Amino acid sequence: MHLSTHNWMRAEPLETTLKRIKKFGYESIEISGEPEQYKTKETRALLKEHGIRCWGAVTLMLGERNLAAKNQGQRERSVQYVKDVLTMVSELDGEIITLVPATVGKVVPDGTEEEEWKWVVDATRECFTHAKKVGVKIAVEPLNRFETYLFNRGAQALALADAVSPECGVCLDAYHIHMEEFNVYDAIRKVGKRLFDFHVADNNRFAAGLGQIDWPKIVATLKEVGYDGALTNEFVAPVDRTPAAPYPEMVERHPVDISPEQLKFIQDHGSSVLTEKFYTDQMRITAETLLPLIK
Repeated sequence: MHLSTHNWMRAEPLETTLKRIKKFGYESIEISGEPEQYKTKETRALLKEHGIRCWGAVTLMLGERNLAAKNQGQRERSVQYVKDVLTMVSELDGEIITLVPATVGKVVPDGTEEEEWKWVVDATRECFTHAKKVGVKIAVEPLNRFETYLFNRGAQALALADAVSPECGVCLDAYHIHMEEFNVYDAIRKVGKRLFDFHVADNNRFAAGLGQIDWPKIVATLKEVGYDGALTNEFVAPVDRTPAAPYPEMVERHPVDISPEQLKFIQDHGSSVLTEKFYTDQMRITAETLLPLIK
C-alpha cells in the first residue's frame, strides 16, 4: 500500500499540490476528473519533476453527468465524459479510475429499478470496453445515501462490477462505508480481491485521525484481503458557520481559479474552498496517521 490523494478539494496549481504532498510522504495522486483542465504532456512533466506518479482519477459527476439517466443522449454524453477521463489517465500512465455512476447530489430516480439497472449496466460496459483499450482499470464507488440513491454499499457496487466484467472492480471510501455498511470490515472482506482503490477520510470527513474510525483495524483488514493499492486522501472538511467553529480560519474568503461548477460541488459537500494553511494541515495529519500503519 501507499499514500495518495485527490486534488479536487482545493483549487490551486497542480505544482503547488505536488510540492506539498511530496513533503509529507505521498507517492501518487488521483487527479481531478476534468480532462479539459489538464494538458497531459505538461502534467506528465510536472509529475516527473516532483517524483509523484498518477495513480488515477475520480469521475466528478456534476450537472448532467449520469450513467443511469433516463435520457439516452444524456447517458451517451456521460459515457463520453468517462471515456475522456480514462484516456487522460492512460496518457498520464495512471492505473485506475474511480467511477461514481450517477450524478452526485441526485437522490430521486429516473425510472424503475429494472430500467435504471439496464441503463447503468449498458453504459458502464461501454466505458469498460474503452478502459480495456487504453489499459486503465475501473473501480465502481458507492457513496452515502445523501449523495446518491443508486449505490450506497460495497455489495451494490460489486453487483454492477459483476454485471460488467470479472475484471471490473470496486472502490470503497472509509467515510461512506462508516455511514452505510452493517459491518465495515466485512464489507472490505466481501469485496476482497476486487478492491481496486480505497479512499480515506474520517467519519466526520476531516483528515484521517481526527474522528472515530479505527484506522489500525481498517489498514489491518486491507492487508488481510491482500489490498496493495493506494489509500487516497479525500477529506471534505465541513464548514462550521456558528461561533462554535473549532477552525474559524479554515475558509478561503477570496478563492481564485475555481469554476462555479466546482465551487458548487464542494459547497454541496458541506464544505468550501479551504485556506492553504488548513488544507496543508489536513494533508499532514492524514500522512502522520496512516504512513506508520502501512509501512
